[in-house]
Amino acid sequence: MGDRWRAVAALVDRSRRALYLYVRRQDHPVSREEAAAAGRLSRSLAAFHLDKLVDAGLLQARYEAPAGRPRGRGRAPKVYEPVPDDLAITIPERRYQLIAEILADAVAAAPGDAAAHATRLAAQRGEELGARLRQAEATVDLSATLDGLGFDPQPADGERVRLHNCPFHALATRHTELICGINHAFVAGLLRGLAMPELTARLAPAPGSCCVELAPAAAPVAGD
Repeated sequence: MGDRWRAVAALVDRSRRALYLYVRRQDHPVSREEAAAAGRLSRSLAAFHLDKLVDAGLLQARYEAPAGRPRGRGRAPKVYEPVPDDLAITIPERRYQLIAEILADAVAAAPGDAAAHATRLAAQRGEELGARLRQAEATVDLSATLDGLGFDPQPADGERVRLHNCPFHALATRHTELICGINHAFVAGLLRGLAMPELTARLAPAPGSCCVELAPAAAPVAGD
């Protein structure tokens, strides 16, 4: 969420926002000179705003010689173009792209049994994410990971962790059983990927919260 807040903050300035929208509307990479002329700014001020937009992750930049200019004739100018990803901010945080990808892949792969396949895909996505995080970091902060995914984890009574926000809220209110099942499978897969067998994800619907909570894994029954 932090990267997206920085992106939003970068667009507060009116001139910078106008330059960003100008670059997005073009069908070619935009040079500093072109941006300055479009925004009626000095070249140095246009360059400053464009580089701030690159730092915020809204634009990408490279050096590219104009068409027709012979190679080796001076340094190629810096040009800017939009990043391919969209920017979306929701409060509280939602993850509709994630659920859309899971559902679309499920329908494409198993149209006759999309719901069950979506649950399997959610578990797989969660496990893959957990495994990547475990490989990238010596110690994974589970609370920070869940918070970054939009779940808003908060300690409950005892050793339970309540997930106060549902990243798929709008869909969960319309298709509760399906979306809660996918959500549960995703969190359970995440725990497996993180190699945290001491915790289990379980369905525990409550008003105003996610349908999933974390709890200590049940102790094995004697004789098992």
